[in-house]
Amino acid sequence: MKSTRRIVAAGLAVATMFGTLGLAGCGSSSDTAQEENPKSIKIWHYEEDNGAQGKAWAKAMEIFEKKTGVKVEFEKKSFEQIRQNAAQILNSDEAPDVMEYNKGNATAGLLASQGLLTSLNDYVSKYNWDKKVSGTLADTGKYDDKGVMGSGDWYGITNYGEDIVMYYNKDMFDKYGIEIPKTLDDLEAAMQKFVDNGVTPLSEGVAEYPLQHLWWQLVLSKANDKFIKAYEMYDGDVDWQGEATTYATKTIKDWVNKGYISKDCTGTKAEDAGQAFMNGTYPMFFSGTWWFGRFQSDMKNANWTFATFPDTDKVVGSSGNIWVIPENSKKKDLAAQFIDITLSDEVQNLMGNSGGLPIAADPDKVTDEKTKELITSFNGVLEKNALGFYPDWPTSTFYDELNSSLQELVNGTTDVKGVLNQMKDNYDKGVEAAGVKS
Repeated sequence: MKSTRRIVAAGLAVATMFGTLGLAGCGSSSDTAQEENPKSIKIWHYEEDNGAQGKAWAKAMEIFEKKTGVKVEFEKKSFEQIRQNAAQILNSDEAPDVMEYNKGNATAGLLASQGLLTSLNDYVSKYNWDKKVSGTLADTGKYDDKGVMGSGDWYGITNYGEDIVMYYNKDMFDKYGIEIPKTLDDLEAAMQKFVDNGVTPLSEGVAEYPLQHLWWQLVLSKANDKFIKAYEMYDGDVDWQGEATTYATKTIKDWVNKGYISKDCTGTKAEDAGQAFMNGTYPMFFSGTWWFGRFQSDMKNANWTFATFPDTDKVVGSSGNIWVIPENSKKKDLAAQFIDITLSDEVQNLMGNSGGLPIAADPDKVTDEKTKELITSFNGVLEKNALGFYPDWPTSTFYDELNSSLQELVNGTTDVKGVLNQMKDNYDKGVEAAGVKS
């Protein structure tokens, strides 16, 4: 699942600039000896060069070199390289000094609990990062001694965000005389009108993340903070037969039965679902803001728009991936200075103008009108503290298990109650195996 993609809500941004060279007297709580007068710093990430993060972070490296006189040794890695080998790499002398890593309990939390990441508490205080990275954006940077996010020391700092929105092909809506929906009733009425005209409205895929994101959004529309904390942070028991999960699962089944979602989507991957929306096969696609830049470049001849899911206080989404400093790094102060530069106005504004969602940019400096709409939408989510995270985060196996259960729901081999029982059993087994619940 992509995790990724960002401007600042009023009250989240403060003027934290580049900071000062060297953090003598700040430092981390690490026992690793720090190199004196280093000539280079090693940075890893796995973003595309032409993407919003790739462009912004390249600028950050350029600024860093000019400001410090220290050479950046950048290596682009694949997500799978880092995911599969992170623990082994970070426990060796080959570790970078700072790297992008996936947020969440089963990823950054696990490495933090193993002592492989540096506590960033002193740097957070030095640079005032907690003034920019706050609320639910901060949850994915903090981990307790069991690796559970939301409390404990800072181990990661994000500089962008992401959420899941409904994309609408306005040309198709206009063709059938249908208004862009503003409420859930409007949405269901619009989908029914498309079905009446022989059009399946929702582009979906169950082989990967799209349908589980829709399912989780429906859960969030009925869930309260207590439920989310129990589900995501193991703070209490999850009521798997309660209102939120039952409503979401029944609604998915109902939408399949009514033809709003194709029964043939069980083997469809995210890329195929996105392409089907882009080529005009489907008028709606519920997915991440990481698609935004592609839609801008690949749908130039189409009239499209987007909005957060209607009638809900919480939306699917989170911070973006986080910068972490490996415990074995001997250049931690320089690594922290680089992280701070990624939160600077210049870098954040560039990310915004490249189609990203930076958390600390100036909306007035973003020139593209549609991107401004995206930023304004995300600002509203941040102001309401409305990010509801992702459904697969609680265990390392839950992503595939959720997809499997939803495939059975869509093709009719298991009923709503049976699907919820499957989800509960898999969730409980994964949480128990991880040993994260008191």
